[in-house]
This record gives sequence, structure tokens and C-alpha cells, in this order.
Amino acid sequence: MRIVDVSAFYSPAGGGVRTYVEAKLRAAPRFGHEMIVVVPGRDNAVERRGPGAYLVSLASPTLPVDRRYRYFDDQQALHRTLAAWRPDHVEASSPWSSATMVGRWQGAASRSLVMHADPMAAYAYRWLGGVVRIETIDRWFGAFWRHLRGLGQMFDAVICANGQLAGRLRAAGIGNARTIAMGVEPERFSPALRSSALRADALRSLGLDSDATLLAGIGRFSGEKRWEMVVRAVDVCSRQRPVGMLLIGDGPRRARLEIMVARMDRVAVLPRLDNRAELARMVASADALIHGCEAETFCLVAAEARASGIPMIVPDRGAALDLLAPHAGHAFRAGSERSLQRAIGRFIDGGVELQRAAAVRASGVRTIDQHFAELFALYAQVASMPVFSPMPILAGADSGVIPELAVARSSVRHS
Repeated sequence: MRIVDVSAFYSPAGGGVRTYVEAKLRAAPRFGHEMIVVVPGRDNAVERRGPGAYLVSLASPTLPVDRRYRYFDDQQALHRTLAAWRPDHVEASSPWSSATMVGRWQGAASRSLVMHADPMAAYAYRWLGGVVRIETIDRWFGAFWRHLRGLGQMFDAVICANGQLAGRLRAAGIGNARTIAMGVEPERFSPALRSSALRADALRSLGLDSDATLLAGIGRFSGEKRWEMVVRAVDVCSRQRPVGMLLIGDGPRRARLEIMVARMDRVAVLPRLDNRAELARMVASADALIHGCEAETFCLVAAEARASGIPMIVPDRGAALDLLAPHAGHAFRAGSERSLQRAIGRFIDGGVELQRAAAVRASGVRTIDQHFAELFALYAQVASMPVFSPMPILAGADSGVIPELAVARSSVRHS
């Protein structure tokens, strides 16, 4: 089967979505599929990632709120690209305009919408949730829910990585919403990677001894992640208890966070870790993952923390909660700094037992291959056609960037 993923949230400087897309490009050929990921880029280009795996860039403008990202703005160009690749199944990954573009395409391929974003939780609930009930907010934003119901009718399936989001969509009238949980890279994240020396060095950099508690926050520095709230809560707790935090990542709010922590002794902001092996060692060496965002759709970092055998302190809504193992961490009331402070205190008081429970449950974490097996099986089902063998689209094509039209015009399906 040839699958085209129109991935609006992909960026070379991105985080979880980029990691997911790269894993999908590697996995699809192993499962007997061709995978073409179409992303908004600086130029029109096609990059071959191996037999049956291509990253296609369409020249697109930058996103004003975060110039590391771009957005699709040319429906005709996207439709021409889809027609040229002749997919069996098309996946859209954004509930915004790109999904509408995919839904309007007149090709015969089946199609799915993967919810890589939860706009209501990221914006409306976050901004208004402290004032009115969520049910009221949903009524106020009825136009957006009508938009999502319209998208649901344009796609064969609407896929969510956490059960809470799928349940909310079904309750809003999107009956084809279903949950396909995420997973982690097998054998990449493990409790065996825990390093007492790395942990001690990290605590020492924060002016703490090795008997203190080390928290790790990892992710994109943007408003919906609530890092300012997390940093303030850790800072307050650190005045009474020996606890510190490393915040690892990058994004538009980096400068603001750096100004905040400059006045704090026990919190440090570090660059994003692109080296996955180094990231795995860092995660395993922390005492707990701390996360503030209730708008996560799959929260890959929480899955990686669980696979690393460390406890978690996470909001009581969103994908991170789905990944909190029983008796291996604490949930706090989403958006409440006071509740987060209490959760940090409870963790420090019972950290040893929580760490034991987290380590025991690390071996049972779902893998990314299990996720893709379920996802591709669904695509094959809705496509109602045989699976095609992965073969290079251009015989003898070199890896690297090759002209888009040359690839598209020579593309053929293989039975």
C-alpha cells in the first residue's frame, strides 16, 4: 500500500512530531508499505530516505508565531502532489486548513485524520478554563466543533493517540474517532541507562548534593506547555526542599524562560537534545519527569519516561495521564500551580517507592512498532485493497534531494 502523510506540523527543528515522522519513514517499508511524507518546506524538493520512503517538501511560507515552522497555503499544489504520487491512503495530521485541503481532493484514495493537535485544550480551555466550565467553553466555540464534525465526514477515520481526546470527539458527534496509542523506540529508552554520575553532575550544576531530587522537563517552549507554571512551582518547592530541575528544549518562549530562571538557583534551561542516545541517558538518570501541558495528543516524552523507568508528575487531563503507570507518579489539577506544588511535595516524600514501581512497569511499555502495526492495519482496512510491496520509485536513484516532478511522474504502484 502506498501511504501519503500530509504532515503540517513537521519541522526540521521540531520535537515530537518530527521524531514520529522519522520513525514512520523507517517503519513503513518494514511493514510492506511505501511511505511518502509531504511537509511544508523552504523549497520544492524530494528526499529519498530509503526504499519506499520519501520526504517531499512543498515551498510554503513561515508561520508568524513560530518561524521554525511553515504552513501549507497552496491547495492546488498539494492536490497536484497527491495526484502525482497516486496514493492508496492519505493521512492528514492537522485539524486546520491542510486537512480541509486533503478532504477536498478528488482522488480515490481512502483517507484519515490524525489528531496531532488538540486546539480546544491548547487554547480555549487553557485561556478560559479558570473562569467557566469546559462544557460552557465548548458551547462558545460551537463553530470549531462544527468544523471538526465536517472534517470527520470527509475522512474514513479520525485517529487520536489518547482516549480522552477520542472520547471528547465522539461526544461532540465525530463518531469515527478512535484511539491508537503511541509507543516508544524499542530498546532505545531503558532503566539500564540510568547513570548515577550523570545525575550527580546535574544536581551539582544546580548547587545540590546527590541526595536531592532531580526533575526533568522536556519539550517545546511554547505557551500551551505551561513551562512558566512548572518553573515557578519547582522554584517555590526548592525553597523548602532539596529539589532541582533541568528544562530541556527550545521554542519561541526560550528567552522568557531564561530570564525567569536567571533569578532561580535550582532551575536551569538547557538546549534541545537532538542526540537520541544522550536524551535517553538523561531521561533515565532523572528522578522524575515533570510536565505541565494538558493539551498533549500523544506526549512522546511521557512514553519515553515510562520506558526509562522513572516516575512522572503530570496534569490530570491529556495524553500524559494515559501514560502514568499506577503507583508510579502523581497527577495534579491541570493548570493549577498550587496543585502542582503539592504533587511535587508528595513525590519527594514518597519518591523511592514511586521509582521502584516505575522501574517495574518499564518493561511493559508499548513500542512504536506496535503503534504502526495497528495504524497500518487500519489503513489497509479502510483502503480495501491489497498491500503493495515496497520498491524504489526510481530505479537506481541516489539518496538525497531529487527533483519532485521527476519522481512523481515516474512513480508506479507495485503488486
